[in-house]
Amino acid sequence: MNVKVEKKENSVVEIEFTMDKEQFNAELDKAFKQNAKKFKVPGFRNGMVPRAVVEKTYGEGVLYEFVIENTVDEAYRTAVIENNLEIVSRPELDIKQIGKDKDFIFVVNVCVKPEAKVSDYKGIEVKKVSTRVTKKEVEEELESIREKNARIVTVEDRELKDGDISVIDFEGFVDGVAFEGGKGENFELTIGSGQFIPGFEEQMVGMKVDEERDVNVKFPEEYHAQDLAGKDATFKVKLHEIKEKVLPELDDEFAKDVSEYDTLEDYKKELNKKVKERKEAQAKAQKEQEAIDKFIEKVEVIIPEGMIDEEVEKMVEEMNANLSYQGLNIDMYLQYMGMSLEDYKAQMRDQASKRIKLSLGLEAVAKEEKVEVTEEEIDAKIKELSAQYGAGDEESLVKNENARNYMRQQLSQEKIMKVITDSVVEK
Repeated sequence: MNVKVEKKENSVVEIEFTMDKEQFNAELDKAFKQNAKKFKVPGFRNGMVPRAVVEKTYGEGVLYEFVIENTVDEAYRTAVIENNLEIVSRPELDIKQIGKDKDFIFVVNVCVKPEAKVSDYKGIEVKKVSTRVTKKEVEEELESIREKNARIVTVEDRELKDGDISVIDFEGFVDGVAFEGGKGENFELTIGSGQFIPGFEEQMVGMKVDEERDVNVKFPEEYHAQDLAGKDATFKVKLHEIKEKVLPELDDEFAKDVSEYDTLEDYKKELNKKVKERKEAQAKAQKEQEAIDKFIEKVEVIIPEGMIDEEVEKMVEEMNANLSYQGLNIDMYLQYMGMSLEDYKAQMRDQASKRIKLSLGLEAVAKEEKVEVTEEEIDAKIKELSAQYGAGDEESLVKNENARNYMRQQLSQEKIMKVITDSVVEK
């Protein structure tokens, strides 16, 4: 088979395959023999129908599909390997010519990885973030811990007020008709939390235990359920119970209960240290993210649309995998968000493009900096992750070429990112 590879614009490669008519006819014979039993013609035993009769009965092109299936994929894979093509999109097949006593000609168009150029990637300027800890921040941290250690007690001698936890039954109606998802029993709602539609919780203030009340609200225009967005609704609410948080006193006993320190002052010093460490970690992450964003802006590359398509599909798969840990899937998520899969993919294209630019830019810098990853580093990283996450049989992973290639890329990118972030200038 004759193969001709031609590079087009925007990293598109056209691979033209030509199978001469003699070979094509031989493939037709082969296809007929392999599939003879699939053709049923009255008057002939199974598998004994002559080829001429089969082509007359089913049409001359009946065997073409089998030849395409048997030859195209293998020819394409061989061409990719022999021409060292790094494919980044799904191939598009176009049959140019096919028929008896004719050369079989087909073309595959595919995107290959483009090369990026990056200049001035060292000395990227980012905003300096303060890690100074204020007294207010320590007090807020202390108050948060105090909230977590609060006791919940039932209140019986007063009306519902802001900050209380209410236990309610409710049912929502639009135009006098109950709507799906608008009903709950013994539901715990903290007044002032903003968990329900604006205006709902405020209208409950002042209710007494066993009281029933109509709460009138309007769904926001951007509400996720489109059939309810912007509509007026009435919720029939019954209050069963009022609970309130009782916060512990901030004293030495509190410090002893929640920490290893004997005094509140010593505990505050420890909290100051923890807040400092957290702010430093956040500042480091912010510095790196800003550096990455500015680095991406310096990457010069034309990304083929097919490559973006593939990255979007990968992002959808990642999203689906993450949702599965919460007992959800992408379809359920999109239904809740009120958008189609096509809309979601369209939203992801910009982010996909940035991810590709970052990856290609880092590869370009790796070549510039002559960054190398040793086999020993790959072994160590695989063993580290295997021990950390229990990722299957360690020995198999170490020998798995796909796992090693993935880890090689990850380690290379980590080294390149260090080159970039170590040179960052904070201003």
